Amino acid sequence: MKIIEQSAEIMDKINGEEILRKIELAGRTCYQSLDKIKLGSAALFVAERIKDGHKSVLEHVSVTVKLITDRGVLAELTRHRLASYSVESTRYCNYDDGLTVIRPVWKYGTSDEIKAIWTESMRDAECAYKELLNYDLTPQEARSVLPMSTKTEIVMTANLREWRTIFRQRCDKAAHPQMRNLMLQLLRKMSDKIPVVFDDLVDMYL
Repeated sequence: MKIIEQSAEIMDKINGEEILRKIELAGRTCYQSLDKIKLGSAALFVAERIKDGHKSVLEHVSVTVKLITDRGVLAELTRHRLASYSVESTRYCNYDDGLTVIRPVWKYGTSDEIKAIWTESMRDAECAYKELLNYDLTPQEARSVLPMSTKTEIVMTANLREWRTIFRQRCDKAAHPQMRNLMLQLLRKMSDKIPVVFDDLVDMYL
């Protein structure tokens, strides 16, 4: 059995300044104010649209990410319906060569007893899965014993407005700790690559 940390990776080659210019061009089309586009005007325009709540212009840009997390986070994440998902399939992927699980971020590391209980549970699930495969069950049949911590890989695409919604919901302190940990990672990476669009959320959550 392998235990790994969850992670988030942006798959697109991102030019933050180009993204701002595209949003400004789309937004100024609404007001027929293309003549106001100048060097450096895009950042201010986007910041003002976010501040005044006119966020529909952010929908013109989408970002694709790859997430490695557990099945519990996957179940919550796919509730965001204004996004597209491609997910590792436990029906067709065979884990007979060893199960990979995601290390929890909650109290896993605070107690040797908690760590031992969790690890033993993961090993028991791995053994049960392999045993069922030995009885000629298919992966889709044997997967019923896989734990919530089973590693899954997700490719997810959403527009910038939806990413803002996701971050507002999933970076909040009330969010599930595993989800919050992953989304805070992603918010840092998104804000590093795309100026202005996530600045207020960085101030709020990071």
